[in-house]
Amino acid sequence: MTQQTGYGEPIVTGEAVAIELRPAGIGSRGVALVIDFVIQFVLAVLLVLVANNTGATFESAAAQALVLALFVGIVLGYPVGFETLWRGRTPGKAVMGLRVVRDDGGPVRFRHAFVRGLVGVVVDRPGIFGGLLALIPMLVSARSKRLGDLAAGTVVIQERVPSRAAAPPVMPPQLAGWASALDLTRLTDDLALELRHFLARAPQLAPWAREQMGSRLLAELSTRTAPPPAGVPPWAYLSAVLAERRRREIERLSAGSPPQPPILTVQPAPPATPPEPPASGPFAPPA
Repeated sequence: MTQQTGYGEPIVTGEAVAIELRPAGIGSRGVALVIDFVIQFVLAVLLVLVANNTGATFESAAAQALVLALFVGIVLGYPVGFETLWRGRTPGKAVMGLRVVRDDGGPVRFRHAFVRGLVGVVVDRPGIFGGLLALIPMLVSARSKRLGDLAAGTVVIQERVPSRAAAPPVMPPQLAGWASALDLTRLTDDLALELRHFLARAPQLAPWAREQMGSRLLAELSTRTAPPPAGVPPWAYLSAVLAERRRREIERLSAGSPPQPPILTVQPAPPATPPEPPASGPFAPPA
């Protein structure tokens, strides 16, 4: 079973391994395309200037052949060459953190890049249709594929994504003994996950939203475990309950594991500090 994380549908590799890749959005792909267009335009201008500075004269047929060669070399050779040699990247895609991969998540080859580039030049690029033939398939497909991706069996993914992993809850030292005697049998997984998300997002929430959500979670947790000791900030109470629950779960999982050999020299790690939301309201740390 593959767990969905909200970053896009899973991609099943040839070895039947499901990996989670985030398809690139239309906005980031549009910015990358503009960057590549600017570079291609600069290259075309430089080549024209070089041709003019040589002072050579061409017949009409030779001039048309030169223009055609420049068009093919810049418009088609630019994306095909970069995506083949740079593992699915062009300068624009590299700036935006994008990469072209196969549908199974593997790196693209020359044939994939060539089909993408050829369909892009003939059909997808803005022209008489104003780019609609590239935009419409991206809007209706699950992985934001344009016609070149559909023909080549590729997908553009977002490599640089924000980390979704939240830091584990930290036990406040003054609450370690109190938390060890708590009855956590009524603390469900859904409530624990909601508490962990709240502690991780508290610094980004508006003060009124943080106090409203924190008060609701505090009341629900108090009825399922025990009220917080007198004088303990609510955020420290929530963190202590989660840390104790995590400690017991780790002990339960490691109870049946074989004993590990002792480590003779271990440097103690400095104690971690619980996350502190912005100072306002009862869920702020004391001054």
